[in-house]
Amino acid sequence: MAKILAIIPARGGSKGIKGKNIRLLLGKPLIAYTIEAALNSRFLDKVIVSTDSSKIAEISKKYKVQVIPRPEELAADTSPTEPCLLHVLEYLKENESYSPDLVVLLQPTSPLRGVEIIDACIKKIINEKLDSVLTVCEDTRFTWALKNKKLSANYNYKKRPRRQDYQPDYRENGAVYVTKTGILLKEKNRLGGKIGMVLMEPKDSIDIDNEFDFWLVEQMLRYRQKT
Repeated sequence: MAKILAIIPARGGSKGIKGKNIRLLLGKPLIAYTIEAALNSRFLDKVIVSTDSSKIAEISKKYKVQVIPRPEELAADTSPTEPCLLHVLEYLKENESYSPDLVVLLQPTSPLRGVEIIDACIKKIINEKLDSVLTVCEDTRFTWALKNKKLSANYNYKKRPRRQDYQPDYRENGAVYVTKTGILLKEKNRLGGKIGMVLMEPKDSIDIDNEFDFWLVEQMLRYRQKT
């Protein structure tokens, strides 16, 4: 059996929503949705919350998950996620002699992602002998890019297709990433080598970044409770 580690990175600071990761969402801290999904996985043998916040650490421990303190220099607004993942790997190797085969990145801002998606990603990377996997959702919007002051479209605007006939793009939704540890250590990136994707519904792909996102997720959860 592969050793599979989940890392939930949760900074104390947040520009869009103050205290976002522990803000109550229908009476439960936002991060709790991700912790519970991870702990219910059939494949994960260790779940870690990496944080610089004593409040996040306290709440995470109440939900029966291990916490590793994140150094201040890895918790700034501009800090990328990968150094945090590498710090956790180094900490576990030095302090617990634990080195996983796979690393699963679960961002707490995707509370609509269920355990079934986590497990689907893990099964995909193992069964298809991939190096990394990410979750995506279909995006059928007509988009434009501005490059070197020149506009370009992702479709033929001279022969505008019907939306239902348009070949969709796949938007990275940030819900789950699974990476072979060797790839993560070599590339210093959550994605590398042979990459696969797991498709999620757009309605489950909300990544909370602002107050509207938070409100929308709240409505989605209320709807789920009624059905």
